[in-house]
Amino acid sequence: MNRTLAIVSSMVVIALAGCSSQTDRKTASGTYKYLETKEQNKVQVPADLDAPTFSREFAVPELDDSVDESLVGKKLLVQSPALVLPLVTGSHVEEGKSTATIWFDQVDDSQPLSQAVWNSLLSFLDEQGIGVDFFDPEQQVLNTDWMIIKKEVDSPWYKWTSTESEVGRRFEFVLDVKPHGRSAALSVDLKDYMATTGDDVVAEISSMQERREEVDVLNQVIGHYEYQIQLQETRRIARIRQGLNTEMGFNDDGNPAFMVDAQYDVVWPRMLLVLRKLGFDVKDLDKSNGLLFVSYNGSDTGWWGGLFSSDNELLEKGDYRLKVSRAGEKRSSVTFMNNESEPFEANQVSDLYGAFAEVMSEDNLDI
Repeated sequence: MNRTLAIVSSMVVIALAGCSSQTDRKTASGTYKYLETKEQNKVQVPADLDAPTFSREFAVPELDDSVDESLVGKKLLVQSPALVLPLVTGSHVEEGKSTATIWFDQVDDSQPLSQAVWNSLLSFLDEQGIGVDFFDPEQQVLNTDWMIIKKEVDSPWYKWTSTESEVGRRFEFVLDVKPHGRSAALSVDLKDYMATTGDDVVAEISSMQERREEVDVLNQVIGHYEYQIQLQETRRIARIRQGLNTEMGFNDDGNPAFMVDAQYDVVWPRMLLVLRKLGFDVKDLDKSNGLLFVSYNGSDTGWWGGLFSSDNELLEKGDYRLKVSRAGEKRSSVTFMNNESEPFEANQVSDLYGAFAEVMSEDNLDI
């Protein structure tokens, strides 16, 4: 008897636990009798008496026109707020912003910021199989086609089944680029919504739910953007560590230089590895101008120390300068100079070529 009672009690507890729907889990528990409460009239003071002083300490702030006054009772969700996640380097959000917006700052000069953002967004939509209904790069506006997702919705506990729900959403993305072009805000706005569960169709949602939908898709776009940056950085590092071909040549000013078969953004960090391998110390650098201020101390601990300590004194101890420049779309030039920015003569460059080219072509240099 006791065993039977225990089994029955357990089933009742499970059944009661299953009675709560997804909506119940998103709304406040308890009753909503406060909705029936009416506002009391203010105290009426006779004209011949002095009115007492009323405190405003606990006064409820007035609502502005943008507030949805229908969000009360079960319509008011108690979920944690939907937050935009600034995962991309150089991104941030503005506090108190009601719209789903994220700001990007220019950190990579290889392409304009607006182009980078749109390319990442288009890549995300293509990866998700979502069409583009309208895109105008001049107006900085993109409207998506319907985003359709299907998910299982729990039925009442006593049916022991689940129902498939289909949710469709259409969004508008707007990019607000600052005049200087190095900062831009990407905003998303839910244009259309339709959820179908069996014969039930929902085409309107609350402003809070609307914001959750907007923040959700924006965070997906941000996550995709960050993934692309990390993937590109991984490929760039692999390219930097990979050996590069070098030959003798002349820079744009006609001075003798080493011509490296790689883009500037690869050769520049590669030079730091090569110089360290050759026994140089980098004292200062200016990537914007491609200048490296180095010092050679004549140490013979390096494998080519003997080369510079020969009787011919190919390179004396002291300070030097190097200039890395773009030499076309996929080539770069490296010019050795003395401490007065005077380029080396052709014979000096030729004498250094063998050692420099060998290290530049070496794979897997330490970063």
